[in-house]
Amino acid sequence: MRIDVVTIFPRMLQEPLADGIVGRACAAGLVELRIHDLRDHTDDRHRSVDDAPFGGGPGMVMKAEPFARALEAIRAEAGPAREAVVLLSPRGRRFDQQAARRFAGLERLVLLCGRYEGIDERVAQSLASEELSLGDFVLTGGETAALAVTEATVRLLPGALGDEGSAGDDSFEAGLLDWPHYTRPAEWRGARVPEVLLSGDHDRIRAWRRRESLRATRERRPELLATARLSREDEELVRQIEDADRAGGPGALDKTPAVIHK
Repeated sequence: MRIDVVTIFPRMLQEPLADGIVGRACAAGLVELRIHDLRDHTDDRHRSVDDAPFGGGPGMVMKAEPFARALEAIRAEAGPAREAVVLLSPRGRRFDQQAARRFAGLERLVLLCGRYEGIDERVAQSLASEELSLGDFVLTGGETAALAVTEATVRLLPGALGDEGSAGDDSFEAGLLDWPHYTRPAEWRGARVPEVLLSGDHDRIRAWRRRESLRATRERRPELLATARLSREDEELVRQIEDADRAGGPGALDKTPAVIHK
């Protein structure tokens, strides 16, 4: 896979993406990452990428032509490919794990980073295949979003993670939030690890993890339960969690079935 990022601040991406999972994936040849300076695709001596908005108003608007030239150069260098050209914009659809999985199945992902007051609308209309946002807040540019999209995509490539089962257990992969995680020591500053995790009983541990995943989702992102893939056992666990909350205590939660079937 190849990922191309177009920005006016290449250094904001080069160093962060050189480390961690993305850096290791690049070194292993799993992904080719290219960072392009948008100013290299201008033709005036000031390397201008923006201009005043038509109709007046504050700020500057990024011009369409440099983005078009950058995209043309990428395609000329790398050739045709199954690709997505993504404009990172607060107006875009919210980026999620489903989008990351879709991108990981492509041959090329091109991320266009905006700045200033906005980007000429013709970039969205003529160049980008989609617009994406990280959420309902405003950043000063698309670089932070590009970092998030790149990492979320690369970690799903086969071989990118040390443990191939890790990605399948991530939050959102099954439509739910992840369960709590613990490591040594078993007691830390008076707080103990749940006894079930020390039991060695893998069926009980699997059941506990599923229950806590459901509990976290219900408490923090209840809207996810409406679309999550829930088994009959899952639905029973949710009812137990709700009963325990109404009762104001954990008693009902101790009746978790020994085995949860996926």
